[in-house]
Amino acid sequence: MKYTIDQNGYYGKFGGAFIPELLHPPVEELKEAFYAIKNDEDFKESYLNLLKDYVGRPTPLFYAERLSKKYDAHIYLKREDLNHTGAHKINNTIGQILLAQKMGKKEIIAETGAGQHGVATATVCALMGMECKVFMGEVDIERQAPNVARMKMLGAEVIPAKSGSKTLKDATNEAIRFWINNPSTYYIIGSVVGPHPYPEMVAHFQSIISEEIRTQLFEKTGKVNPDAVIACVGGGSNAAGAFYHFLDEQVDLIIAEAAGHGVETGKSAATSILGTEGVIHGSKSLLMQTEDGQIVEPHSISAGLDYPGIGPLHAHLIETKRAKVFAITDQEAVDAAFDLSRTEGIIPALESAHAFAVLEKISFKNQTIVINLSGRGDKDLSTYMKFL
Repeated sequence: MKYTIDQNGYYGKFGGAFIPELLHPPVEELKEAFYAIKNDEDFKESYLNLLKDYVGRPTPLFYAERLSKKYDAHIYLKREDLNHTGAHKINNTIGQILLAQKMGKKEIIAETGAGQHGVATATVCALMGMECKVFMGEVDIERQAPNVARMKMLGAEVIPAKSGSKTLKDATNEAIRFWINNPSTYYIIGSVVGPHPYPEMVAHFQSIISEEIRTQLFEKTGKVNPDAVIACVGGGSNAAGAFYHFLDEQVDLIIAEAAGHGVETGKSAATSILGTEGVIHGSKSLLMQTEDGQIVEPHSISAGLDYPGIGPLHAHLIETKRAKVFAITDQEAVDAAFDLSRTEGIIPALESAHAFAVLEKISFKNQTIVINLSGRGDKDLSTYMKFL
């Protein structure tokens, strides 16, 4: 595969491990442990059993009949919103908690934006009887209150990040700072970002999404490859999972990212357009930054896309033109969410709504399209209510 990671942790020129010396030992320990279990059949069996019996996989591939008619295409929805905890995030936290357990770790930390990764981490920590600390921006704590309540009910300590824009970037900063001071803890990163091996590891655990899509699409249509796969990207874990088994196939890969108020307004998170090469949270990628390398504060109505960078895999896919990107404004995402709700009876997470907004941007006439419905919209109802 042209798009797999190399031995130094790079997708093309993006990736690597840019970390303080103090984090070198735990990152090396993690890398060694991950490669030891990556193709281990016993580990895989434990992982798949939990996905089946605890998470509820495989998630359905639903033919959206009314949406298909509206856009004159064959549109299938990969229903990650039906997972336990309501999003794709649990696929990764199940894998990483099993790895942490194998490594003998007792205390888990995580960062979260929309709260779905925080909930998924708190969930698996409760399942395995481990201590859990979740770092979350103060702004996100307010706008994602239902998920904060869920994390606390599951026994997690939610620690507010009070610096910068008080969103996902700042929560990640605080989590890394804590990790440096407490290197024996296990840091469950929720997206395909961070130092190698995290981008590869998270994509590996999320690849179950595209693995199922191929099987299910064949059952329904007689072909394993759709014409296109659409997914939203903040850091990009759900997209990495949905694209994984199609990277070297004749399948269009389409990224929906958050344009916020508009790409040119200064209130945006459209990293592929506004970003330049740089290092963020331990890896080289595209990020929104000033000329002297200071990170530009992002904006998105969706807490999970409110991030100034992008995973190195996606930076590579964009640079090589393997993936096409559409920047979706807040209003376009909200409109798409109401459209899906009233056309198919499914309320999507605000993040996922960005992917559905792509249907208004490009014609898919007679094509077979899979949209990764990465999360359900319960957590965003208070935002949606403002538009009723």
